[in-house]
Amino acid sequence: MIRMRRGVAWALMLVTAVGAAPARAQGPAAATAPPELDPAAQVTFLRTAKVVRSRQLSTGVTSPYRLTLSDGVVTHDAAFQSVDERRAQADFGPRGVEYNFVDSHHFNLAAYTIAGLVGLGGMMPVTVHRDWNGRPGTLTWWIDNAIEERTRRKEKREAPNRILWAHQMYKMRAFAVLVGDTDRNLGNVLITPDWRLWMIDFTRAFRTQTDIRYPNDLPQVDRTVLARLRALDGPTLRSATTHCLSDFEVDAVMKRRDVLVAHFDALIAAKGGRAVLYGAEPQPKPR
Repeated sequence: MIRMRRGVAWALMLVTAVGAAPARAQGPAAATAPPELDPAAQVTFLRTAKVVRSRQLSTGVTSPYRLTLSDGVVTHDAAFQSVDERRAQADFGPRGVEYNFVDSHHFNLAAYTIAGLVGLGGMMPVTVHRDWNGRPGTLTWWIDNAIEERTRRKEKREAPNRILWAHQMYKMRAFAVLVGDTDRNLGNVLITPDWRLWMIDFTRAFRTQTDIRYPNDLPQVDRTVLARLRALDGPTLRSATTHCLSDFEVDAVMKRRDVLVAHFDALIAAKGGRAVLYGAEPQPKPR
């Protein structure tokens, strides 16, 4: 959604800090606090609720908007992005030239969809396609009462349970590899007062590289996530993201999946499952 500054390494390291639970950083709340809506209800709301207010955010290079929506009962905010830029190459000065550059709102929905497929939907705010003000784009449910990871570090706040916090970070890093996201910067990670980590803004994901740039940052993996990665297949992924990703981009995701699984299998072989795997055993699907 909101990109503050690029070039920050996506591999976020655990930081020793002190402080209380995160406070609000995304601005004033919507006019009426919404009831607890499940993800399916949020999807319906984002697709159908009337836009009653809009304002362009002063931060971010993709010119995002914060929209207030209402269906007459619920009022809540969402982030709207319509960027869809594609260039043969983009020159980023000291950071070099990127070929086949893409910055697209379609990737937000693709990332949200894939997160659900691999058991990480709970770390992503609900995202839908929607046209607004004559432009196609994506709407993403606004996460209230959240701070950015950059703020957490600046204010030296520490999660009350470092192990659970580390597990969330490992999930995020693995997902960033899976979707080819080199822009997991400190402004694209939100934290709510319950120390729940949320991943936002994937418009520059789905790059072409298929390797793991920082393998040492992936020492452990959630059992369920690893099982979901193993089970992910190309036809399912292609069908789920047909309006978001090209065949080439889907193929790249599957290659990165193979690299991720091989990485964790090698760790398990070398260190043992108890040292690498965490989380509950995945439940078999009912027959």
